[in-house]
Amino acid sequence: MKNKEHIVFQVIPGSIAEELGIEPGDKLLQINGHEILDVFDYHYGLNDEELVLLIEKTDKSQWEFEIEKELDEDLGIEFEDGLMDSYRSCTNKCIFCFIDQMPPNMRETLYFKDDDARLSFLQGNYITLTNLSDEDIDRIIYYKLSPINVSIHTTNKELRKKMLNNRFAGDALDKLERFYDNNITMNAQIVLCKGVNDGKELEKTIEDLSKYIPVMHSLSIVPVGLTKYRQGLSELDKFLPEDSKEVIDIVNKWQKICLKEYGTRFVYASDEWYLNAGLEIPPEEDYEGYLQIENGVGMIRSFVEEFKDEYSKIEVDGNNKNIEKEISLVTGVLATPVIKELVNEINKKFPKINVNVYTIQNEFFGKDITVAGLITGQDIIGQLKDKELGETLLLPSALLKHGETILLDDLTVDDIEEALKVKVTIVNDDGKSFLLSIIN
Repeated sequence: MKNKEHIVFQVIPGSIAEELGIEPGDKLLQINGHEILDVFDYHYGLNDEELVLLIEKTDKSQWEFEIEKELDEDLGIEFEDGLMDSYRSCTNKCIFCFIDQMPPNMRETLYFKDDDARLSFLQGNYITLTNLSDEDIDRIIYYKLSPINVSIHTTNKELRKKMLNNRFAGDALDKLERFYDNNITMNAQIVLCKGVNDGKELEKTIEDLSKYIPVMHSLSIVPVGLTKYRQGLSELDKFLPEDSKEVIDIVNKWQKICLKEYGTRFVYASDEWYLNAGLEIPPEEDYEGYLQIENGVGMIRSFVEEFKDEYSKIEVDGNNKNIEKEISLVTGVLATPVIKELVNEINKKFPKINVNVYTIQNEFFGKDITVAGLITGQDIIGQLKDKELGETLLLPSALLKHGETILLDDLTVDDIEEALKVKVTIVNDDGKSFLLSIIN
């Protein structure tokens, strides 16, 4: 079978590749005599101080480059396809899949279900193990690729088959043993569904996975997200505050057990559980370095601590104590109490800064979706149309497609500015940026 062509998309200025004369449109054929299957072969091939590259130029001539470089020095080549191969899609039909709950007529990329171990390593995506072949595992072990992030959901094999609607989903868990035996670092997650894999099933799953410590570094528990587009899908109920408290009780119990036996808390509840239960977010030390912050575990605590750290450095003097302005910001239902508390802190030092905190109800996906990251442009416009917005409207960068100014519903920042007749400022999702965007 012919290998995929690896076409150079961009050459970083000042890089080794630029010095050699490698240009966009050129093709990488070999490194040290070996053909390249995908990004793993490429990065592994670069892990040497002396390299021989075989490059095919756009005129079909082939050039051989001999390179001496530092061990960890990159060549400065970016390819048309980040994986240098086709993306592998998910073959499961999970009862909780968020993509199956998407409304119609959105951009095509939002409907793609990835289940690719390479994206797990490169971008932190979670895989189910169901389409991971023995050859794939051999390559992961050979290249020592870690961490690998795995969606477990339950260690009850029969239940896992039902939850993923895949008859191979139970036996796929056996692949964890090979990762464990070969010291491939893992992180795991459980998407919790009420009345399905919670309660005693959750406890058994935590107990089973704790046996993989320390190779498995962490386990996060996140609640299922339920949109209003669930016609024809499995019936699932949302978690009520009392349900969230029960989940937190189980997590607290097993954190104590794991801390005593293994020296790590290991299992963590995502922020939604605490906010939904009306409970205090745990202190920073309880997150042990925020191992799964991208999964919503400790994100609020990190945000608040970053805010506090920057806030403590700000001296109020004659130059800034009389700052006077009116601005607005948007957030989701879940984070509103936290955001309002931080704004109140700002007003203690800057009483003349008026901040309108607007909670956006998610009409697009349904009101059970309460996180800020899934707010759409049309909901912002619809709910702020007649509101006092002041001189600028602050939007969190989590609302935007990475590296662009497009929201989930394909409306842009420009569209919002035009509809609301206000300047929009995008704020990075950290506490320091949040504070400075308000007071500066």
